[in-house]
Amino acid sequence: QVQLMESGGGSVQAGGSLTLSCTASGFTLDRNCMAWFRQAPGKEREGVAIIYTGTSSTNYVDSVKGRFTISVDNAKNTVYLQMNSLKPEDTAMYYCAFREDNRWSPISAAYFGYWGQGTQVTVSS
Repeated sequence: QVQLMESGGGSVQAGGSLTLSCTASGFTLDRNCMAWFRQAPGKEREGVAIIYTGTSSTNYVDSVKGRFTISVDNAKNTVYLQMNSLKPEDTAMYYCAFREDNRWSPISAAYFGYWGQGTQVTVSS
């Protein structure tokens, strides 16, 4: 049974940093795909970052490039999202998502079938 558990959210001032973790169970992070999404109140879920666990190739939405870094620790079966230089507009519920294959795709919720329950990130100005 695939399970994803996010942690690491919290409240931080603008310019600060947070690291989110997503620990997976029920499968091994190898030659598949993990991503982080976020959803602010009243807005659609937005893809933030994606990593292909076989190659560690990554991609990001333009608004976080240079500030966020997605990475994977295969030994811990965990994916991370390091977030630096946070802005108030980064405030959202952050979700990790899993897909069993490693084919390239946009960072779109339509391509992911497994989701965590989310962790809240709040950035104050």
